[in-house]
Amino acid sequence: MKEGIHPGYEMTKITCACGNVIETRSTSKNIEVEICSSCHPFFTGKQKLVDTAGRIDRFKKRYNIKES
Repeated sequence: MKEGIHPGYEMTKITCACGNVIETRSTSKNIEVEICSSCHPFFTGKQKLVDTAGRIDRFKKRYNIKES
């Protein structure tokens, strides 16, 4: 690597809005995020399937799918 052209690679704290703090290495200092793996619905298992404007019902009606 050439000297003087690369940014510094230092220890960084990533802080989530939920209060979770992750320490890692990055070229940026003190990163703040809104969602992390500790509070994201996909990773916590609290994800809900939202039926927007009856799309699931329209699909079932269109293809004649009966609920079992």
